Amino acid sequence: MEQRAGAQISAKAFTQSVLILLALMLVAGILTQVVPAGSYARVTQAGREVIDPASFQIVARPAYPIWRWATAPVEVLWGPNGVTVITIILFLVMVGAAFAVLDRCGILKAAIARIVRAFGGRKYALLLVVSLFFMALGAFFGIFEEVVPLVPLMLALSYYLGWDSLVGLGMSILATNLGFSAAITNPFTIGVAQKIAGLPLFSGAWLRVLIFAAIYAVFALFLTGYARKIERSPEASLVYAEDRAGRAKYASLSINALTEINPRLGRAMVWFLGCLALILLVLVSGPLLPAISQFSLPLVGILFLIAGLGAGLLSGAAGRDVWKAAGQGISGIAPGILLILMAVSIQHIVAQGGIMDTLLHSASTVFSQASPFAAAVLVYFLALLIEFFVASGSAKAFLLMPILLPLADLVGVTRQVAVTAYCFGDGFSNLAYPTNPVLLICLGLTVVSYPKWLKWTLKLWFWILLVTLAFLGLGVAIRYGPF
Repeated sequence: MEQRAGAQISAKAFTQSVLILLALMLVAGILTQVVPAGSYARVTQAGREVIDPASFQIVARPAYPIWRWATAPVEVLWGPNGVTVITIILFLVMVGAAFAVLDRCGILKAAIARIVRAFGGRKYALLLVVSLFFMALGAFFGIFEEVVPLVPLMLALSYYLGWDSLVGLGMSILATNLGFSAAITNPFTIGVAQKIAGLPLFSGAWLRVLIFAAIYAVFALFLTGYARKIERSPEASLVYAEDRAGRAKYASLSINALTEINPRLGRAMVWFLGCLALILLVLVSGPLLPAISQFSLPLVGILFLIAGLGAGLLSGAAGRDVWKAAGQGISGIAPGILLILMAVSIQHIVAQGGIMDTLLHSASTVFSQASPFAAAVLVYFLALLIEFFVASGSAKAFLLMPILLPLADLVGVTRQVAVTAYCFGDGFSNLAYPTNPVLLICLGLTVVSYPKWLKWTLKLWFWILLVTLAFLGLGVAIRYGPF
């Protein structure tokens, strides 16, 4: 039987994810029935809508019937975030189709050959350099979901080097997320939050560089330790059975044979690498050019689709085979669309129930009675909580910071510490919660189920929590500023 091209979401992983998201939708719905509805007034400052922290009031519960909990995954398509949701879905479809073509036509294997040969077999040096590269993209440029098209290449590289799909996800999207969270000049979290706080743009970078180095050290120990463990004993992999097909595909790969590329495949590689260069240009220029930043995700998706289809046609494969592979890639990734709709519907249910502002007000009341360090930790954990319902870092900053900054001033927490705590809470939870569409997309490109992902990353999150709490304590002690 012919093996289907591209990523194929397994029935088991899909079922587990659906059940988890159904349970979370139910919890969100119940909260709308038991938590009083409340509202803050919104005001416009510098062209952006922010909360007036002194305006909270209890309001009448909105007419939001229970049966609409079930229709929320459809309603989000024409809700306030509908355009964003549709963009993410189209991005997923384009990545799935392009990956399948690259897989079927042998271009991924040829790309791996080039990467491995460049490092001369120093596989752990390659692992550390690739991870640092992805972390830097997140830390300096605020890149996160835009690297999803590169995840399949890293998965294939991980298989070839004798590791598993978890290591592939670790060196790519997880590394990017950690850099995004341990941000140095991330314009979408540090930049926006500092602007709201009235701080000089990217001020206090010296401490954030130390934070980045510490997080990278923890991550490098975690990832290389796991990679060495499963290299010694492949059965120790948490996804050993699920990865069987992926391992078999790359086990007999001959680097020497692949580097002697036939002319047609060589042209396909040049096309593919050229498109990747354009993608990197979009990623790097996006934070600097607002016009590009606004459309960076669809631009990356379109460029990757062009890269995949163009490379497939240039590789000498029949046009019929290229389009067949693209179709298999789309059908294989299609179940992920339902998961994304269910994930974003959780925020929709809470917003329609009118309780989001009530949750914020309740948290701020506790905050005002805390010590400086406890208040900094509360900012951290409040951002972690709201991340469950609002995935966008910039949107969350405009939601939280107007409430938290006056309270931070009141209890003696510098605004720089408050911004740092917010960025920790906003970022590190991105790949921990099943409500994040990027996590669902990436898991959909692999055989990894959400429970296994969570089991693998829990130890890492524990150590990162300790490190970030230590840095918050240091920030409070030295009154990290300028103010």
